[in-house]
Amino acid sequence: MALTHALITSALLSWLLTIGLAVAVWALARQVGLLHQRLQPVGALSLGKAIKAGEKAPVFELPSLNGGSVQLGGGDRNERLTLLFFLSDSCPVCKQLLPALRSIRDQQRAQVRVVLASDGDEKTHQAFISAQRLHDFPYLLSREVGMAYQISKLPYAVLIDAHGTVVAHGLVNSREHLDSLFEAQIHGHASMQALRAAEQADSALFQQVH
Repeated sequence: MALTHALITSALLSWLLTIGLAVAVWALARQVGLLHQRLQPVGALSLGKAIKAGEKAPVFELPSLNGGSVQLGGGDRNERLTLLFFLSDSCPVCKQLLPALRSIRDQQRAQVRVVLASDGDEKTHQAFISAQRLHDFPYLLSREVGMAYQISKLPYAVLIDAHGTVVAHGLVNSREHLDSLFEAQIHGHASMQALRAAEQADSALFQQVH
């Protein structure tokens, strides 16, 4: 009888502990959700020092590893934006963003040209192109392009307008960061940070006036 009572008590305590843990997990998940709603996306973090938004992009005409040549800067005769994406064959985040780059290219082919850029050993990059199926992208292998934009961290993206002007750039770690470059460009800012700063300044001015 005593053994049965002990088993029942143990089972009840186990159930109470399980219910308590479930409630704690639910409460934590709710707080995380509320925090996520309150935080605005930062967007691509602008790190480049050599080239600033509003300046003319350096002009290059270079061969693509996938054939043909690629012109950067100086304007686009097809009136398209150029998304210049700096990557490395050894960068895991770069590889994770390749589907997003394909999606941008396929959905906005008439408005956006996606160009990949890197440096290093040509054979290594040819193998990378084959492994990741990147044959349909313009692919530049040029140390000079990276130096012109002073790229120190990857992946990094630069958005150039049809007139050859850098309109936005930044470190990108997600599809949202890539999209933030286009959003910042639409609103006339160099980055999402600049857009948020302008919004905060406008809000502060409004509060002072009223």
